[in-house]
Amino acid sequence: MDLNRKKILITGADGFIGSHLVERLLEENCQIKAFVYYNSFNSWGWLDTFPEDKLKDLEIFAGDIRDPNGVRTAIKDVNVVFHLAALIGIPFSYHSPDSYIDTNIKGTLNVLQACREYDIERVVITSTSEVYGTAQYIPINEKHPFQGQSPYSASKIGADKIAESFYRSFKVPVVIARPFNTYGPRQSARAVIPTIITQLLNSSKEVYLGSLHPTRDLNYVSDICNGFIALAKCDIAIGKEINIGSQTEISVGDLANLLIEIIGTNVKIVSEDVRKRPEKSEVERLVCDSGLMKELTGWRPEISLKEGLVKTIEWFKDKERLKKYKSDIYNI
Repeated sequence: MDLNRKKILITGADGFIGSHLVERLLEENCQIKAFVYYNSFNSWGWLDTFPEDKLKDLEIFAGDIRDPNGVRTAIKDVNVVFHLAALIGIPFSYHSPDSYIDTNIKGTLNVLQACREYDIERVVITSTSEVYGTAQYIPINEKHPFQGQSPYSASKIGADKIAESFYRSFKVPVVIARPFNTYGPRQSARAVIPTIITQLLNSSKEVYLGSLHPTRDLNYVSDICNGFIALAKCDIAIGKEINIGSQTEISVGDLANLLIEIIGTNVKIVSEDVRKRPEKSEVERLVCDSGLMKELTGWRPEISLKEGLVKTIEWFKDKERLKKYKSDIYNI
């Protein structure tokens, strides 16, 4: 599929990955409709930080992914949908699981229903490596069993299966993109890399984290966006769920030490019980097998971990930006 001049709806366009995807698709000469979360502040999330010359090329649609009528209205006149809107914080899913079902499962259903009704040409559904739970074997390929180790991961398993059903039952041209851990500028305070960086840049004498031994497959946000776009263009990806990842792993503790080394500070790493996941909910190991992604699209990551971390640190160094991250509290 050629995306040039296609009208594209991005749900969650106001968020971390969504805002980066907006920028990349503008570079692809696409017409972008950005679905942002309606709120009384009229905030467009990270899109508010875009320069005027970039904003003028966007059509902003404020709504709620849980509202089928609003979703249907947004999708009515577009060709392609990238569905990223979701609740993603794992600790908060222990606190409010109902909201994850409403947003992640029902929201995805709303998108799929509208895409079916309007014969949308391509629907890219955003999954997550969390659907696999702790690796039963490595690297993790698409045949790995699902395991709902948190209400968040369970909600994303449900969303993925509904998306699969719409492909199989109604021939909706769905691609399920399954990125492993994504990081970079604009990531929320609930993620481990911003948690570490903001504490370090605020001259903390100690860095507070949860468990230090779990490993993650970390991917810079531009690589993930390139993966999404490659999958949208790939006709033979329709009906498939496809991993996007670096095929490398690093433990949380080693990641913290690497960031300490890059920033050039000397602090103590403290593992706090309050930040740890329940024992049976902790995902101990994630390592991606991205062989199918490479076979179908030729995609490969371009940004090394150290290079990506340096870019991310530089973004966080802005003092006003850093202040908004509230590094002195535990952000769930």
